[in-house]
Amino acid sequence: MARPATAVIKLSAIKQNYLYAKSLATPAKAIATIKANAYGHGAIQVANELSDVADAFAVACIEEAKELRDAGIEQPILLLEGFFTADELTYISEYNLWCVVHSQYQIDAIKQSNVQKPINVWLKMDTGMHRLGFLPKQYANAWQQLEKVAQVNSLTHMTHFSSADDLSSLRTQQQTELFLETVGDLPGDISIANSSAVLSKAMPDRVQWVRPGIMLYGSSPIDTPEMAKSLAPAMTFKAKVISERIIEAGECVGYNALWEADKPSKIGTVSIGYADGYPRHAGTGTPVLVNGQKSQLLGRVAMDMIMIDLSMFEDQDCIGYEVEFWGDNIPVNEIAQCADTIGYTLLCGISRRVNKQYVK
Repeated sequence: MARPATAVIKLSAIKQNYLYAKSLATPAKAIATIKANAYGHGAIQVANELSDVADAFAVACIEEAKELRDAGIEQPILLLEGFFTADELTYISEYNLWCVVHSQYQIDAIKQSNVQKPINVWLKMDTGMHRLGFLPKQYANAWQQLEKVAQVNSLTHMTHFSSADDLSSLRTQQQTELFLETVGDLPGDISIANSSAVLSKAMPDRVQWVRPGIMLYGSSPIDTPEMAKSLAPAMTFKAKVISERIIEAGECVGYNALWEADKPSKIGTVSIGYADGYPRHAGTGTPVLVNGQKSQLLGRVAMDMIMIDLSMFEDQDCIGYEVEFWGDNIPVNEIAQCADTIGYTLLCGISRRVNKQYVK
């Protein structure tokens, strides 16, 4: 691939982060969440790297699970949104997919199915997220319905936190208490805790399964230096300087002339843009690393290119200099803040025309 827009993925960092998550949650098991193409890192490559250590994987839907099964991944795979139509149940049964059940229509479909092998169901409770799941007052009835049918092999209790990344919020404690009180003495494993809850250890002792996601890729959802230091960034997003020029004071660069030079300035054009996944809303001053030195974005991000400051390289030919946008030296969350978004969006937004390089 000739165009020098590259995402270097350190698979060993992802494994390191998974094992760290597991150590924080011990003795609970950890489901490696690799939905959305492993948050832009490559689901098959990540699953292969974790295949000797991961207890299970989680994806959003059957299409993502099928991709992994076709690639030879054998671990259990949890469908976080469950199934959408009853005809998916045959594949779920045959290929050992664990299935979230969050609505009555899914229970009815399971009852009416003729699956060859009983399904492992993860029954979801809505404890305050109000997105998916049975309300606490409905939960016992849903559990009792599923407990009686031959098409169900096992039942695991689960819920999802809405505010675990906010350490000042009481919502996580309130959700946990409501969840455990509602589950009560019902048999079955318990799954609770996303990356934020794992990192902050906001997990009750009864938990058998945690579900780390973003932390596997080296990004902390909790904005504290201590938690960020404990994770190894897995992706370095970079490109190269493909053009340079000197502009005079008063001249502008890029669409809509958003940045104007106040003195003669050396600027560079870099082969990256919003079509590659670099955020369009990043503005002048967003940090970049050029040939190991800190610099900044100038003007508006275009579809295929950006402009950067090269004033620190006044007497050098900068064509071909490497430019890092996030990775070991610039946290993805820092760039996300400059673009008024979150690190999840940037990692998931890497486009298919970006060359991915996998290193151990």
